[in-house]
Amino acid sequence: MTIDAPRGSFAGPVKRSVTIAGHPTSISLEPVFWAALETAAVRRALPLSALVAEVDVLRIGQARPPNLASALRSWLLREVANPSQ
Repeated sequence: MTIDAPRGSFAGPVKRSVTIAGHPTSISLEPVFWAALETAAVRRALPLSALVAEVDVLRIGQARPPNLASALRSWLLREVANPSQ
């Protein structure tokens, strides 16, 4: 069995600025993660920045918080694997 490259091929991180709690924050994510994050925000009827802020609150509550980009990728993976939770 073979695997395929992602649609549009592989792409490196793209830096975007998001405002969290009134402060602009730069986040670097691959385009596929930005697209998934935007889809998740639409599904929840939230602005992208509000969803990122919610994930950030969860991240900060961890004993050893990862960086925000890692937290977003991990959250998105869980979201795809268990969309109803």
